[in-house]
Amino acid sequence: MATRFDPFQEMDRVLGQMLAADRASAGMPMDLYRDGDHYVLHVDLPGADPGTIDVAVEDRTLTIRANRSGRTEHDVQWLAKERPAGTYARQLTVGRGLALDQISATYADGVLTLTIPVAEEAKPRRIEVQHGSAATSIEAAPAGTAG
Repeated sequence: MATRFDPFQEMDRVLGQMLAADRASAGMPMDLYRDGDHYVLHVDLPGADPGTIDVAVEDRTLTIRANRSGRTEHDVQWLAKERPAGTYARQLTVGRGLALDQISATYADGVLTLTIPVAEEAKPRRIEVQHGSAATSIEAAPAGTAG
């Protein structure tokens, strides 16, 4: 018996998965920047119940979860109901060189702010080079700069 292959069905499936991922990140938009020896992550969570916000780190995966409760009026005629409700989650894979055990988190005005320090071993440092009878030191250039 021949198996029928529909390339458009496969394309719809793949696009559906991509759009689902976009919806997940759209429900939790974020900004990330480095400020000196730490990274700052701002995640928009307007309307989230602060008691439901959960931030977890496992291995190199940072997971953020939150819940937005929707209005539950039953005896009304809804004219528009566009504000999202439910549980939202976002996962980020973080690189090495971060002090994940020292992350701090605050939630104010609908914005979750995570501060992630750079690990001590990832910071530039001076290494003393000894030669002959005099010792000199060489400063390591910060990552991403030509030396």
